[in-house]
Amino acid sequence: MNNTFTPEARRDIIALMNREIVPAIGCTEPIAVALCVAKATETLGCRPERIEARLSANVLKNAMGVGIPGTGMTGLPIAMALGAIVGKSEYELEVLKDATEASVEEGKRMIEQKAISVDLKYNITEKLYIEVEVFAGGASAIAIISGGHTRFVHISRCGETLFSVEAATEGATDAAPESRDPELTLRQVWDFAMTAPLEELEFITEAKRLNMNAAYESLKGNYGHAIGKLMRSESERNIMGDTLHCQIVGMTTAACDARMAGAMIPVMSNSGSGNQGLTSTVPVVVYAEQTGASHEQTVRALILSHLTVIYIKQSLGRLSALCGCVVAATGSSCGITYLMGGDYQEVTHAVKNMIANLAGMICDGAKPSCAMKCASGVSMAVVSALMAMNNRCVKSVEGIIDDDVDKSIRNLTDIGRDAMTQTDAMILRIMTSKN
Repeated sequence: MNNTFTPEARRDIIALMNREIVPAIGCTEPIAVALCVAKATETLGCRPERIEARLSANVLKNAMGVGIPGTGMTGLPIAMALGAIVGKSEYELEVLKDATEASVEEGKRMIEQKAISVDLKYNITEKLYIEVEVFAGGASAIAIISGGHTRFVHISRCGETLFSVEAATEGATDAAPESRDPELTLRQVWDFAMTAPLEELEFITEAKRLNMNAAYESLKGNYGHAIGKLMRSESERNIMGDTLHCQIVGMTTAACDARMAGAMIPVMSNSGSGNQGLTSTVPVVVYAEQTGASHEQTVRALILSHLTVIYIKQSLGRLSALCGCVVAATGSSCGITYLMGGDYQEVTHAVKNMIANLAGMICDGAKPSCAMKCASGVSMAVVSALMAMNNRCVKSVEGIIDDDVDKSIRNLTDIGRDAMTQTDAMILRIMTSKN
């Protein structure tokens, strides 16, 4: 293979992937709130007597109904309490990994004492915004995360600003190289995945290890709606068969079952979402293992899948009204198409087929039933790959698909980011009006 990227260009893309593909325990929205609580608590210097969180609507939506690892409970209050009790900000999205039964009981007492409050943050445009204020003994501290699940933009204590993004960048003549994400196209994603030296891509095998472990561990338990376990059961195999397609769907949904139910199992996330990380990884690995793909083929397929997701999310944004499985399953369809022997042309067909079918699938918060949406996305990932390999592709006269695959992606992300804003507001109203 002729490498089409300079070492510097490869370095920038790998740095981008390493920023976006990170371990996480639990759903990333409540975990990010817990992280913000942990940072505010550390800044305060003692256990807070009261905690207030002011959140963007998208963060609130994704934190209401999901299980919190190690607690057997759902929702923000217990996540926030544990962030103050055992959270360490240095752990980032694994901030609650030190939680114990004793700390959970302490957290329950904080909730019973009504020491925790959660409100919407009004008059903001940022969809990922977390503002936490903690109080104790007449002192207070504030921490704010914005634009990324671990991106702190403000820290203050008793009214004194200790850190702010504005202050940190004031007077700078140029941003640091690592702060500028490379602008990608699908062609560049493909070329990078196919031509970068294999040794530079081996980091992606950690995603394979963590996310496949989550799937196998889920099959041992009874997490959430146990959709993955159901699909791998003998009774289900008698109905649907033990096909590779069913194995892919079953293993991916199993991993999602465990994560959404709050299992204390780390997964490798993508672009701030554990489910996106799982859906970018598990289908590709299962297909590779069952078809005898080589190690190099598996690594390149995983890079193609994950980097496609990162590329699409660059224009969609981290949180939106569009279900993340649409994006992540598009990535895995690319990886599977490559493993089927497809070239760039077939990959573009797979992307268009995915967009034509799954555009508009709503995100109505993180919850156990997200596994059902993952099943839908992953199932279509296989179908789209098969269509692509048979030279069957949705045409530009059909719906939102364009001859240019990158324009097709922009059409999808424009809808998810902008056109579905009112959908997002309606979903939140419905979710918050239930008794």
